[in-house]
Amino acid sequence: MQNRINQRPGRVVYVVDGARTPFLKMRAEPGPFSAADLAVTAGKALLMRQPFSPDKFDQVVVGCAGPSEEEANIARIIALRLGCGNAVPAFTVQRNCASGLQAIDSAAQSISDGRCELVLAGGTEAMSRAPLLYSKAMVRWLAKLQQAKALPNKMKTALKFRPQFLVPVIALLKGLTDPVVNLNMGQTAEEVAYRFGIDRQAMDQFAMQSHLRAMQGQAMGVFEEITPLYGIDGTVYEQDDGIRADSTLEKLAKLRPVFEKHGSVTAGNSSQISDGAAFVILASEDAVKHYKLPVLAKIVDVEWAGLDPAIMGLGPVHAITPILQRNQLALKDIDHMEINEAFAAQVIGCLKAWKDEAYCQQLGLNTVMGEIDVERLNPHGGAIAIGHPVGASGARLVLHCAKMMEKNKTQRAVASLCIGGGQGGAILLERVTGV
Repeated sequence: MQNRINQRPGRVVYVVDGARTPFLKMRAEPGPFSAADLAVTAGKALLMRQPFSPDKFDQVVVGCAGPSEEEANIARIIALRLGCGNAVPAFTVQRNCASGLQAIDSAAQSISDGRCELVLAGGTEAMSRAPLLYSKAMVRWLAKLQQAKALPNKMKTALKFRPQFLVPVIALLKGLTDPVVNLNMGQTAEEVAYRFGIDRQAMDQFAMQSHLRAMQGQAMGVFEEITPLYGIDGTVYEQDDGIRADSTLEKLAKLRPVFEKHGSVTAGNSSQISDGAAFVILASEDAVKHYKLPVLAKIVDVEWAGLDPAIMGLGPVHAITPILQRNQLALKDIDHMEINEAFAAQVIGCLKAWKDEAYCQQLGLNTVMGEIDVERLNPHGGAIAIGHPVGASGARLVLHCAKMMEKNKTQRAVASLCIGGGQGGAILLERVTGV
């Protein structure tokens, strides 16, 4: 484990406001909104209530793992459509499932370093619009057909076409597969389950709890950060639409394993493939005072960690642990913790790892880390019920933590995600008053 001083010795960075769209579950066809559309909707609702105009931002940073072919540097497209103007620079970041958190970290660092005062940061993803690609065989055939100049050569090449060339490559599945260890994300969850003895019933129980907590959260109105989406057909999307009020252990038990024939990871105890966007406004103390901005929280620390890609789901353990050590905190000191629910097995695995002496030794600890009160962990459900548009999830978690600290008058929150490729990311927030 790396021994470092606090990562933010510069200026304090504040989260002053935020907004997100509902997360819409992918169904049988591409969703009604592009990634840029989603982001503009979230951003517009957020900016309309600010005391400054959009052109006062110093920059815009957006996380997006898979923008469409029409959305190169999607951050710039979003910034222009939001009215930030030609003079406000924007850039896109990609760190798989933590792209939204990376955007916030990049934006916060620029403020901490004194290069910016006010930054719009977040993430967006339209996973339902992930493209179908030509196979390599089809691409080679098309290339040879293009190269053939004379008609006889073109005919000769055309006759080499085979129907199997048309079998599409599903970009989403490729993106969710680690090419180094040759495992898809579901298989890495199976590996975590195997290492910590997590059975199917425990996974399904966790998944059902996610839906129940999210449903209760909706009923209590805790997702006030959501701004509605309006489809061109007049449909209004007001809430996350993947939450199942009728989720039961019996129904979950009937689902077949998706990734391994004799495995335990199913569609029911995995995160939902979704479309959505989330943004926060980050500001320096000078910007807060100048515009008389309210403050939700301050960013205390951020950590990025690496680990074996085959057990990437344990990334939050590797990211949260050093943050707590640097700030002389224990798990019990965190009032609200969000660990993104990529898979039920993965979150359960994180909790078990903190109580496992051998694993904690790998983290450089002399004793076990302990455990967190489960009532403080994902108290309003997580990606299994709400959805996981990979570019947006990190920003959603940060925003929800900040909102809940304000609502409940609590002091500290941690948001964390596992990351395909064997990484983990985490952020520590504190509530502040009277800036």
